Amino acid sequence: MYAQRTPRHIAVVFMDLDHFKFVNDSLGHSMGDRLLKAMGERLRAVLREGDTVGRVGGDEFVLILNDQSNEEVIFRAMQRIAAKMAEPITIEGKELYVTCSAGISLHPQDGADVDTLLKNADAAMYRAKEHGRNNFQFYTSEMNERVNERLALENALRRALERQEFLLHYQQKIDLGSGAIIGAEALARWMHPEWGLVRPVRFIPLAEETGLIVQLGEWVLREACRQARAWIDQGLKPGAVSVNLSARQFRQEGLVRTVSRILEETRLDPSALEMELTESMVMHDVEAAIATLQGLKSLGVSLSVDDFGTGYSSLSYLKDLPIDALKIDRSFVREIGAGAEADEGLLAQAIISLGHSLHLKVIAEGVETDAQVRFLRRQGCDQVQGFLYGEPVAPDAYARLLETAKRKPRK
Repeated sequence: MYAQRTPRHIAVVFMDLDHFKFVNDSLGHSMGDRLLKAMGERLRAVLREGDTVGRVGGDEFVLILNDQSNEEVIFRAMQRIAAKMAEPITIEGKELYVTCSAGISLHPQDGADVDTLLKNADAAMYRAKEHGRNNFQFYTSEMNERVNERLALENALRRALERQEFLLHYQQKIDLGSGAIIGAEALARWMHPEWGLVRPVRFIPLAEETGLIVQLGEWVLREACRQARAWIDQGLKPGAVSVNLSARQFRQEGLVRTVSRILEETRLDPSALEMELTESMVMHDVEAAIATLQGLKSLGVSLSVDDFGTGYSSLSYLKDLPIDALKIDRSFVREIGAGAEADEGLLAQAIISLGHSLHLKVIAEGVETDAQVRFLRRQGCDQVQGFLYGEPVAPDAYARLLETAKRKPRK
């Protein structure tokens, strides 16, 4: 009746153990059988509920990974499976190191039936063996290209921290009342020696997934504090420099100690540092979040909730958070002057009203037009930032902005 049902997305993985024949021949069939059994149990343990594993002869296994339409999720799952299989295993007192080669085909794009999917996954596995074993390959060359590019990006990202390839750009924040620069948001940039400037949208999500964001986040914090101190020592007035906290950083034990140590090392007054976090980070575990926020507040730093209104908030908790500011997400600012007049900026207006009723400063980000500024000023928004005032710039260019601001006569 429903012939055109939406096809199920599955990944078929054909896998075999590298150099299994050598184990069998040198240590005997009994040892080989026990190894196969142990590897089968490992596979079962590492798969999710709903996935399937079966042995199809000799040292070959077939895995069916259900509901897998996203190649990045499959890539991560295969990394996890391959790492588990490569862990040393002890059988009859002998420690063995066994790796595997695997090929992956996807339904429906690589085949409409089981036989075709198995054949294509098998072909991809042989390509993995040709690549030196201990790796996995997708059936389609385009997907392999994407996965290899991602792997190269991940390896380069790990090296980038050691090689100091990251730098910070700064975007000015403007006080709407006076028009003065009152601070800057520090934003990470990656200058790769061959690829040039890598956009944050390419490396930040990967840094989050791999956990490298904690190390990168600490570098950003230290560098922003060091730079703010350098500007002050030059006689400039940078105001508060804002640093974004990642979810992993925020949940890291010892965050408050790390921030305290960096402030001491850089000799920066805590009032010159603002830390930004998203509402979803806070709502993940409110009690723990409040404890961490109170620890940061006790140091004397300012705290703001970024992208406000885009996540899930509990207003009953919001009043208990020891924060200083709310940032209106750029998507709400973009609506100002873009639609029907009755609805124009309704959400931005509501956030400004809410923030002020909680005695918080309100900052609008992503401001790009004069109409948006006029609206935000009428609503009593405290601060703005966005391309209308300038995109993020390198430290020397930002210092020139501060120099110019310093020479301007006061109104």
